[in-house]
Amino acid sequence: MEIRSPAFFIGNTIPFKYTCDGDNISPPVQWEDPPQGTKSFALIVDDPDAPNETFTHWLVYNIPPDSRDFPEDVGGKQPKIPHGSLQGKNSFGELGYGGPCPPSQHGAHRYFFRLFALNKWLDLPPGADKEQLLDAIEGSVIDKAELMGRYARETEENPI
Repeated sequence: MEIRSPAFFIGNTIPFKYTCDGDNISPPVQWEDPPQGTKSFALIVDDPDAPNETFTHWLVYNIPPDSRDFPEDVGGKQPKIPHGSLQGKNSFGELGYGGPCPPSQHGAHRYFFRLFALNKWLDLPPGADKEQLLDAIEGSVIDKAELMGRYARETEENPI
């Protein structure tokens, strides 16, 4: 299974418009080659370089098994998004997508988009947090794929 974004290449900078400094909209995400037996997908986007603990930027689950993408700007603050998928609560305390927003003097952070192919549909309501989602997928992951992008806030030493 593979995951990618037409907006940025693996390891490269996430474009400004997908960050808290830009339009704060979710980037387009595409995936292919899920394993046989996939009943749903889950997507976790997080920043392990955050100062205190890994910061969650987007949770999506109960993505139907025939889905292969999310277009740009689907991660608004509503509980359901295209394909009937559900969104969880990010570390900003909101439903939906919250773009990269590292502290301005903290350098570039890595943002991981992790897609999980699951052998079941999750019994989770909209607004679940990352811990609830990880508990729900435990023992049900049949494949996973990862995309990483970077972002640093503008500073005098690092103009965007």
